[in-house]
Amino acid sequence: MHQVVLYTRDGCSLCVTAKAVILALRRELDFAFSEVDIGFSGELYEDYKHDIPVIEIDGKRAFKHRVEAGELTKRLSR
Repeated sequence: MHQVVLYTRDGCSLCVTAKAVILALRRELDFAFSEVDIGFSGELYEDYKHDIPVIEIDGKRAFKHRVEAGELTKRLSR
């Protein structure tokens, strides 16, 4: 089973959209999903502050800023 992780932060409208795409696909595809809030300080914030939302699939960065349902479906169907 694939593991999808969404790196996000409060107040990020692109993050809200990315999460909606992921949750919609969960109704069709079987994968684990978790969400990580990078906050506004610390190591995660420094790593991701200019790139959120970031989506990883199985530990590898797959998308940043925007995600398209079709492309995510393709990657999760492999």
